[in-house]
Amino acid sequence: MRLESKKHLEDMRRATELLAQFGRGRSKGDYVSDPLFRSAVERQLEIIGEAVSRLKKEDADAASKISDVQKIISFRNILTHAYDVVDENVVWDVLINKIPVLRREIDSLLE
Repeated sequence: MRLESKKHLEDMRRATELLAQFGRGRSKGDYVSDPLFRSAVERQLEIIGEAVSRLKKEDADAASKISDVQKIISFRNILTHAYDVVDENVVWDVLINKIPVLRREIDSLLE
């Protein structure tokens, strides 16, 4: 695997670590009511989406081993460009259910 691909995967791994840290002991209500928490979560999701997009362009084989690559990229675009219609239920679902899966896939690619 190319060095640049590993960098993108490491960026994704770090973002998933931060998301786990930010979400520990927090509820969806916290996400909805705390603008700092919400901003932190959404920023890390944007980083993941951008890193996945770059990985897909530079190393399609590695990117193909990540579930829902195009959905991740599209979600990043929504967070960035359609921020006014972001569904808090979707973000919370991604944080709780999708990020742990993504983290396992990233770890597997980096092994």
